[in-house]
Amino acid sequence: MSASRVAIVRDIEDAGVIAVIRLASGAQLRAVTEALIEGGVRALEVTMTVPRAVSLIEELVSVLPSDVLVGAGTVLDPETASDVIRAGAKFVVSPVFRRSLIERCHRFEIPVMPGCFTPTEILDAWEAGADLVKVFPATALGPGYVKDVRGPLPQVRLVPTGGVTKENAGDWIRAGAVAIGVGTALVDRAAVDEQRFDAITANARHFVNAVQHARGRATVGA
Repeated sequence: MSASRVAIVRDIEDAGVIAVIRLASGAQLRAVTEALIEGGVRALEVTMTVPRAVSLIEELVSVLPSDVLVGAGTVLDPETASDVIRAGAKFVVSPVFRRSLIERCHRFEIPVMPGCFTPTEILDAWEAGADLVKVFPATALGPGYVKDVRGPLPQVRLVPTGGVTKENAGDWIRAGAVAIGVGTALVDRAAVDEQRFDAITANARHFVNAVQHARGRATVGA
């Protein structure tokens, strides 16, 4: 793994919270990202389901602080991976495991996080070169699943996504997850529609604090 990939993976893990941003329109994306950053989130995953996602990633990368990692989510094929990387994405996330996607991202020295569900998929993805493994959907699994998988597979670096809530955010970290991916529990759709971005900031602060507390670190003030 190149030094640049190592550094980005380390930054993602240090951030602890990856905001999974799914919006019906890109019009509110800038306001949403600013609210997340104000709440302490430093890793933003713009999914390909957002209209004009690639161009929006390019815009965000050009205006956000350098310590904020802008990545792309719901990437399903190598061609889309190339597009988002050229737009400036610093990491790529997929809901599925595709070796061709890992190979394409690594060609550009960009970390990739494929989605896996079973221990076999997780190990296959890890041995294929995944920098992190997204446990997805984690909704029906619970933090105990991460602990159970890491028993025989302590080398894998897991990021549960789906089913991560305000109530259990810290539990995933204590179970051995290196970070958590959070979607609607963080980027509340009603809050976006009503432009209550302060609510998103409050959500962000809650999740960041939960991760830091689980790691035994100081939390972000109100």
